[in-house]
Amino acid sequence: MTCSDPTLPTDDENLCLQAARRLAGAFDLTNGATLHLEKRVPHGAGLGGGSSDAAATLRLLIRLWDLDPSPGQLHDVARSIGADVPFFLHDAPAAYATGRGDALTPLHGPEEPYRLPFPVLVAVPSTEIATPDAYDRVTPRETDRPGLPDLVRSNNLTHWRSALVNDFEAPIAASRAEVAATRDWLTDAGADYVSLSGSGGAVYGVFDEVERAETAFEQGRERSEQLHLMTGDTTSYPRTRPSGS
Repeated sequence: MTCSDPTLPTDDENLCLQAARRLAGAFDLTNGATLHLEKRVPHGAGLGGGSSDAAATLRLLIRLWDLDPSPGQLHDVARSIGADVPFFLHDAPAAYATGRGDALTPLHGPEEPYRLPFPVLVAVPSTEIATPDAYDRVTPRETDRPGLPDLVRSNNLTHWRSALVNDFEAPIAASRAEVAATRDWLTDAGADYVSLSGSGGAVYGVFDEVERAETAFEQGRERSEQLHLMTGDTTSYPRTRPSGS
């Protein structure tokens, strides 16, 4: 296995290689493959990059090795790699996760699968957050939790600000000044809802208008974070700006 990012391991620590070995093991295969990962989603950012890479590897090798796993078999292999991997094999664009995060219920709107109708600006500071460290710091809120599916589908950004809380955000922002500064910048840039992504350290801002999101994207030209703008147009790729450019 090779990778475009020299800082990532290409041994058994890499989730892509783990996916290949677990898929082969599940079907008693001795087949091999040469894998190359062109890394684009920042790692250590809470964006699910490693999990999505693993899911893509499973799909690729299923075709290459001419396999026909049942949905249950594929789900079991995916969850053995990581709790987030099954989501990236899911056809629904959004899902409600319970358990370890691998029990998925698709989110539906009134007539079709739910899709976020707002533009999103993702800002990735230079700091990386190790998942075990993030989990050591978090204390999940056990009471007064909102009904997340209905809250998300409401598309009420004012309500999101008061009720849609990532329990990782406070301890991670308190321990990493870069994350707190990124969060504050997105708020000042006019985002209507700002949150840590997963266990961090990426922070995203949701805007109610594409023009305001694009303005914030341009204003961040000289900032140190990597910026990724998704306007909600499914026919175009996200716009990306490397840090300080």
